[in-house]
Amino acid sequence: MILAGDIGGTKVNLAFYEVVGGAFNRLALATYPSRKYPTLQEIVREFFATHSLHAEHASFGIAGPVKDGRCQLTNLTWELDTRVLAQDLGLKTAWLINDLEANARGIAGLSPEDFEVLNPGEPGARGNAAIIAAGTGLGEAGLFWDGKGHRPLACEGGHAHFAPTTDLDIELFRHLRTQYGAVSWERVLSGSGFYNIYKFLRNTDRFEEPAWLRERIGDNDPSPVITQVALERKNELCMETLNTFVRYYGGEAGNLALKIMATGGVYVGGGIAPKIITKLKDGTFFEAFLQYGRMRPLLQAMPIKVILNDKTALLGAARHAAAQIGLIEL
Repeated sequence: MILAGDIGGTKVNLAFYEVVGGAFNRLALATYPSRKYPTLQEIVREFFATHSLHAEHASFGIAGPVKDGRCQLTNLTWELDTRVLAQDLGLKTAWLINDLEANARGIAGLSPEDFEVLNPGEPGARGNAAIIAAGTGLGEAGLFWDGKGHRPLACEGGHAHFAPTTDLDIELFRHLRTQYGAVSWERVLSGSGFYNIYKFLRNTDRFEEPAWLRERIGDNDPSPVITQVALERKNELCMETLNTFVRYYGGEAGNLALKIMATGGVYVGGGIAPKIITKLKDGTFFEAFLQYGRMRPLLQAMPIKVILNDKTALLGAARHAAAQIGLIEL
């Protein structure tokens, strides 16, 4: 029995997997709000008790940099250590991997219906691949092509400096620099980043925020409300916020694709992309992805797919554990 976890700043997904003949059978699944629990161990114990099951091995995809089996989550106060987790939870072995590495490992277990194609790319495209995922934060990872298959490699590219390319971008950068000092891509490509764009467009008097929209946002999480209004085409401020966000998403995906030399494809993951799939398909994302002059033909040949399966990281964590104990080969 394998315990798999996808641990983020907003929620924790846990699942039990049984591996039989290389197939991963999910026996139980639950989601918990991260900030309502003081530790990951408390969540796991509740999960064990609820389902009257236990695992000997566990792998957790973590939203943060992992080093020597330890991780301080980027958007949560938890500090995790594999040895402490194994001891506290009665596990034989526990592993921590970056959440985007977990997503990358999960791709191999998905089916064609788990993807939405933004660009088919060149037929038979092979080589390195990349994954970019905006959600609570911004995650990025590469998949190195070794001639036979892909080997994921984690990175913290979402925290690299935001690169403005238009006058609007430069003004936004200056606006955010007064708040944050260093302005990373995560400051514009995440749930909170989406709202940063909205506030900038509103507070610089480019667009008006009508009273009905203020009331609709109220005490709710503003980003889903703004997104829905934009997709319904009911307000120009919301529409321009979404348009700018998607333009940045495509642009940073192009940056990552060039750095990884992702001739094997680019995957767009995370919780936001499936919710704005109609906007991602209208050409704004792809045109921003291609905006690299002489590199345009190279980028045009790269397949781009949106991952629709929101349990990809869980499956990837399970596949990682299964490989570590010899049940599958990666």
